[in-house]
Amino acid sequence: MAYDVLKSDEEWRQLLGPDRFAILRQAATERPWTGELLDEHRAGSYVCGACGAELFTADTKFESHCGWPSFYEAIRPEAVEYIEDRTHGMLRTEVRCASCGSHLGHIFPDAPQTPTGDRYCMNSLSLRFVPAD
Repeated sequence: MAYDVLKSDEEWRQLLGPDRFAILRQAATERPWTGELLDEHRAGSYVCGACGAELFTADTKFESHCGWPSFYEAIRPEAVEYIEDRTHGMLRTEVRCASCGSHLGHIFPDAPQTPTGDRYCMNSLSLRFVPAD
C-alpha cells in the first residue's frame, strides 16, 4: 500500500524514541495493563502515535479486560488497514494506520457485547489521546 506519510527508519527513530519506534515501526507489543491510555475515559479522539491521523473516538472505546485499550470500530473504515499476521504460531489480523503504515495492534472478533462484535486491541504507545474541546 502507498502511504501518505513516508519517512526513513532513521527519521521515525528520531521522531518516536525507542519504545514507540519498537511498537509502531517494528510491531512490538507493550506489556498488558501498563499502557497510559488503558484508563482514559474522557471524551475525545485517538490518533496515530506516529503521524497523528485520526483512528478512533472515545465513544467506541470499551472495557474489554484484556490489558490494552480496546475499541469496537475505527473512526472511518479507510483509517486503518488490515494485514494477515502469522507470527508467534498464531493467525491474527494486524491493524495498521492507513496513513503511515504504523503497527497499532490487532483486531479480534470476540466482543459480542459491542455493536460490531469486534475488539480492536491497541497498544497505548501506538496512540495519542486528543481531548474533546
